[in-house]
Amino acid sequence: MLRIAVPNKGSLSEPTVTMLREAGYRGRREGGRELVVRDAENSIEFFYLRPRDIALYVGAGTVDAGITGRDLLLDSGAAAVERMALGFAESTFRFAAPIGSARTLADIAGKRVATSYDVLVGDYLVSRGVPAAVVHLDGAVESSVELGVADVVADVVETGSTLRAAGLEVFEDPILQSEAVLIAPRDREVASGLDVLERRMQGVMVARRYVLMDFDIPNDRVSEAVAIAPGFESPTISPLHDKAWVAVRAMVPRETTNVVMDQLYDIGARAILVTSIHACRI
Repeated sequence: MLRIAVPNKGSLSEPTVTMLREAGYRGRREGGRELVVRDAENSIEFFYLRPRDIALYVGAGTVDAGITGRDLLLDSGAAAVERMALGFAESTFRFAAPIGSARTLADIAGKRVATSYDVLVGDYLVSRGVPAAVVHLDGAVESSVELGVADVVADVVETGSTLRAAGLEVFEDPILQSEAVLIAPRDREVASGLDVLERRMQGVMVARRYVLMDFDIPNDRVSEAVAIAPGFESPTISPLHDKAWVAVRAMVPRETTNVVMDQLYDIGARAILVTSIHACRI
């Protein structure tokens, strides 16, 4: 039975449970606190663990794979590797310093950098040849400069409002673009059945990004229609009772749905219908 570690709390937890449910797996009951959920029908067990610990369990081979953040994986130092990016829980890691005090990494040489991700940040500084002391804090790193604990911070940045409120501004390129990832042990054979989990999760991601579009188009405008809606690989074209028309079905990126509908209508397409995709295999 495949053993998978999943986050038990935090920003990674709910989206992970939702994706697994959409992929056809059994999860925790709503409001449940189970630490282990067995899905016998799919030959898989889910272990609900602290997000920061998941990479360590995976790297040690205690579980076959896990879902965690790319940032947590890199910060763990575990013998685990990223198998697949999952497209949620996206975040950006940046350096921030008092306004006007730093513009490049060279400006923080010899200074103290406060962060909750000391391994990740330490490795980044070493790789860039910047000698700086990393100060580990478990949270609220933006307060560390005002309190005299550090000169610079390295943390997740969304809008930057929290940093600005603390008198800080970001500088330099991002340290890391993070998101939820599926990970597996680095030096072990891939567990049997993991390929099925990966296909299902890939199917969920594709289903979220695409819709199915059906429309009728005159025969002499098919080439134009296919150029507008080429499908994932190639659209399906079927004859209609009226030989002058054909029916076309194609996958279209969800975010472009209305633009594509307008373009198709302008070249003569009619009966344009859009359907959500609940699951797929590509």
